[in-house]
Amino acid sequence: MKHIPRKRFGQHFLTDRAIIDAIVDAIAPRAGQAMVEIGPGLAALTQPLAERLGRLTVIELDRDLAQQLRSHPQLQVIQADVLKVDFVQLASEHAEPSGKIRVVGNLPYNISTPILFHLLDAVNVIEDQHFMLQKEVIDRMVAQPATSDYGRLSVMLQWRYAMDNVLFVPPQSFEPPPRVDSAIVRMVPRAAPAQLSAGLLSEVVRVAFSQRRKLLRHSLGKWLEQKQYVRPFDLQRRAEEVPVDEYVALTQALQNPPDA
Repeated sequence: MKHIPRKRFGQHFLTDRAIIDAIVDAIAPRAGQAMVEIGPGLAALTQPLAERLGRLTVIELDRDLAQQLRSHPQLQVIQADVLKVDFVQLASEHAEPSGKIRVVGNLPYNISTPILFHLLDAVNVIEDQHFMLQKEVIDRMVAQPATSDYGRLSVMLQWRYAMDNVLFVPPQSFEPPPRVDSAIVRMVPRAAPAQLSAGLLSEVVRVAFSQRRKLLRHSLGKWLEQKQYVRPFDLQRRAEEVPVDEYVALTQALQNPPDA
């Protein structure tokens, strides 16, 4: 029975065989590795991944698709909302002996950013991530300071991951074709990231970019005054002009005041 893509799930199924092969080559799965696929859909990537790995865990929200996938002997199927899945627990169950999992997927474009932030909570048990995303989202993820794409997503993810845009995927590679260009991003957790509160960094960056066209003294400056922060920080810049390492250093300084 043919599955009709469901708009409410943001379903666009990958059908281009050459693109599928290129994605699998970029992921480079090896036998025995613990891997989790988000949104397997009609198993276009699932099948070649399972063939190389031997076994694969998949997370599928669509009940009908999950039921079809359960007939595959190499798959463990989790029928759930990915935002409610505990990836730390998944790693503890499936990632022997390394303790880490690899994560891949064609993410629903309507909730891709929440998924990326959800996975930040499990970054210590993730070896790497390869995701199909809207190209403009990946442009924001890998953006450099002083560019229009640079923002909260750039800072939060670059603090924790080294990232590369590895493959362009045109709309005609899907059924139905999305109205946007897509791409594949590789995300490798940094081995020694700066130690800080992700929640505090997120708040700093949110405030900074809340008025991105104005100088920081209008947004972050007032917020820092409320926090009674007195150390030097150049507020005569716009949020997009501040490099990731400066946001990180500011967050660490806020966590460790001089009289602490």
